[in-house]
Parts: sequence; structure tokens; C-alpha cells
Amino acid sequence: MKDRKFKNQHSQLGKWQCVSNCGACCNLTPEDRPDLAKYLSTEELNIYMSMVGEDGWCINYDRDSRKCQIYDRRPRFCRVELDNFADMYEIQESEFNEFAIACCQQQIAGVYGEDSEESARYNSLVIES
Repeated sequence: MKDRKFKNQHSQLGKWQCVSNCGACCNLTPEDRPDLAKYLSTEELNIYMSMVGEDGWCINYDRDSRKCQIYDRRPRFCRVELDNFADMYEIQESEFNEFAIACCQQQIAGVYGEDSEESARYNSLVIES
């Protein structure tokens, strides 16, 4: 994983951050994530699968308020943090920011579309001025 390259839409990246009123990461559709067992323990995979609603969205995601109902108690795999990414994806600290941004961009584009308001809002937050 040393020569990992991340597809990013921007060359001047700022710092990774979560954008409010997005929720793209709460779209858990397992069919869209065939490699779950590679980076989740058996226990975490069971928790993940128990969180998937019939429509593929997390059962803890309130689509009206666009907020997680268990945010402070959410599982490790829902937390974009260096330690979690290092363990799950073998990401080094120097790769974390770019990898996390690319993950968010890919998920937001997959859920809402590349030309969506959510994509534009996220990209404007992570571009260094």
C-alpha cells in the first residue's frame, strides 16, 4: 500500500472535515461495499449489517433532520479518525487527510451525484483557499 494514489478532484486540498446536513456516509448499502469483511471484524460486520435498513440507509439516520441519532455512540467504523483508518485501511498519518477526503467525495458523488449541492458544498469546504 506504499504507492497508493487517491483520486481527488482538487489539487489544493485543505483539511478533511465532515459537512453538516449531508449523511452520504449513512447510506450503508452493502452491495456498494463488497470489501466490508476486509476491514471490519466479524463483530463489526454484524453490527454494520444490523444497522442497514430496507432502503440501504442506516436505521439510526434521521432523514428529515439529516443527522445521526446515535452520533455520540456510533460505532468505530462510522468515525473518520486516523487510528480507525490506520487499522481498517492501513492508512499512514501522511495519507489520512487525502484518503479521507477522497472517501467522502466518492461516497457523496455515489449517493447524491457529482453535480449535487452536497458535492459542491463538500468540495468547497476541503479546498484550500
